[in-house]
Amino acid sequence: MGLFDEEATKPKRPGHEIGADLSLISADELQERIGLLKAEIERLEAEMAKKRASRSAAEGLFR
Repeated sequence: MGLFDEEATKPKRPGHEIGADLSLISADELQERIGLLKAEIERLEAEMAKKRASRSAAEGLFR
């Protein structure tokens, strides 16, 4: 048994699926998912800002 065996036995939590039935999810779990989704939105917005900055810099070179 090695390091990889321990990781394989850990139960994986399902991620949030857009449009999934929320009726069986507890309020605490809903709050946790909201936090995860907000963090993901921030990550996406940061990446979008980097890409826009790169594009602006490239466009500035070719003007």
